[in-house]
Amino acid sequence: MNSKIDTITYKVGVKIRIERMKKGLSQEKLAELSNIGTNSISSIERGVQSPTVETVGAIAKALDIELYKLFIFDI
Repeated sequence: MNSKIDTITYKVGVKIRIERMKKGLSQEKLAELSNIGTNSISSIERGVQSPTVETVGAIAKALDIELYKLFIFDI
């Protein structure tokens, strides 16, 4: 995979983890709210799995934030 894509995947994962923790949610609860497997949430947050736009959208909805905010990398 392209290293630039890998970096974006990693940053999106970190951003999801930060937002999840701000909301006080466990990975299990986020998985339940977004209808995504717990293993997938873990892999996405670690940058191991590159999520689809639909998956990121479901996570954003579960976190009650606008989708684009998961792509603002101030981290």
